Amino acid sequence: MPISAPDLLKQLGWRYAVKKFDPTRKIPAETWDTIERAVILSPSSFGLQPWRFFVVNNPDTRAKLRAVSWNQSQITDASHMVVFARRGEVTAADIDAHIARIVEVRKTPPAVLNDLRNMMLGSITEPATLPGGNMVTWTRSQVYIALGFFLSTCALLGVDACPMEGFDPAQYDEVLGLPAQGYHAVVIATAGYRAADDWLAPLAKVRHPRERTIRHI
Repeated sequence: MPISAPDLLKQLGWRYAVKKFDPTRKIPAETWDTIERAVILSPSSFGLQPWRFFVVNNPDTRAKLRAVSWNQSQITDASHMVVFARRGEVTAADIDAHIARIVEVRKTPPAVLNDLRNMMLGSITEPATLPGGNMVTWTRSQVYIALGFFLSTCALLGVDACPMEGFDPAQYDEVLGLPAQGYHAVVIATAGYRAADDWLAPLAKVRHPRERTIRHI
């Protein structure tokens, strides 16, 4: 059953980038499970999903990350923290794994997917042809699509979240050992429940008027 239009707009209007989380409140396990399932459903170019989402639970690790995140309290006080990372290089092996997954899930004969495989191979072997003109820009863009899904899902479930770019990606890569796994940190998001005294919570959301933002052509 689709969510009603008023409820959708209400929840998206309710969300904001939380500045202060209540460290005593945790997201229920079943709610977090839904959020993880939802972010997996994020769309990506070719369906390749050139990302990985690192959920950081260890308090000591989060303390280390806070130190390289401008000491922002959300890093340690939020119930959950996710590092959205891009694939360093999308390779022929990644494409073959994706094709194999299509065959597994859809029971598609492999030969039917040859043209798709060749098209994807052509793109990654000539990264200048990718949107943005290079592999890094392209994979970063895909990650932000997933971030949008994450934030919307949290809002619809009544979970607070905060997207964050105020951190040192190289230090995150080092602390979490991401390059050795083939990934690099792009953006982070913290999630939980707003503190009663978060100064930003009662303020009205500021957006440009609809007529300035949207054009019908």
